[in-house]
Amino acid sequence: MSTADRLTDSLYGLGWSTVKKLPEPAAVRLGRTIADLAWKKRGKGVRRLESNYARVVPDATPERLAELSRAGMRSYLRYWMESFRLPAWSAERVRTGFDPKDIHFLTDGLASGRGVVLALPHLANWDLAGAWVTTKLGTPFTTVAERLKPETLYDRFVAYREGLGMEVLPHSGGSAFGTLARRLRDGGLVCLVADRDLSASGVEVDFFGERARMPAGPALLAQQTGALLLPVTLWYDDSPVMKGQVHPPIEVPESGTRAEKTSVMTQALANAFATGIADHPEDWHMLQRLWLADLDPAKGPS
Repeated sequence: MSTADRLTDSLYGLGWSTVKKLPEPAAVRLGRTIADLAWKKRGKGVRRLESNYARVVPDATPERLAELSRAGMRSYLRYWMESFRLPAWSAERVRTGFDPKDIHFLTDGLASGRGVVLALPHLANWDLAGAWVTTKLGTPFTTVAERLKPETLYDRFVAYREGLGMEVLPHSGGSAFGTLARRLRDGGLVCLVADRDLSASGVEVDFFGERARMPAGPALLAQQTGALLLPVTLWYDDSPVMKGQVHPPIEVPESGTRAEKTSVMTQALANAFATGIADHPEDWHMLQRLWLADLDPAKGPS
């Protein structure tokens, strides 16, 4: 392991061991302080966040974009502070920490025995939403995690999410899709963060007026297993309680090839994501390149 990897792993380890012991107001203040310092430095991630917001809010002035990126970094650090502290939250704190609208789309789908795919963008805190599902609804689910470097950091994330009641599969390796399909055919729940394609073989969609690529997995799983495909968007307000919206199901088109159906369904997902992101752009934590015009074809997403 390189020195940089050891440092990264140590810093995350410190976060999980130390931040979760802080009183909540202290953790909130710490997150905001770190966010403001990072924003003032205007590093690569902050500049990319601002560039992405420029597409979401195309009429924004430079001053408005700066305000958005500052709010975006505060939202991003709120996500991290909450995530570091989630393992120490009581079951009651988890149950009352999230207030989703139209959850009946999910509960009715699960009650039907059909299996459900929840697809989310990088909005607010998807880990908290997942912990709420396992705690409030008492429903375990399966998800996929990007393999992080160093490997010890990936192991920390897997242990953290498994501690919240999730089954976590590695994104790489090729076996995840088959396992997800089996869970869905058994009437289970699968949750996927699906606004950024990590394979460079995703589906092209129109996203805020430009072409982007999103993963085909959610649409393919719904087609192959008969599972319900539900977009979900999340956001923060001024309260300690995260808000969310479960959107109506995305149906499988009656005609067309598998590729055509996948394209239509993935575009419908992108449209639902865009609605939530446009309403709460500061809670979209996209500090990486996303649109095709920004990607280096030789490198793919970065």
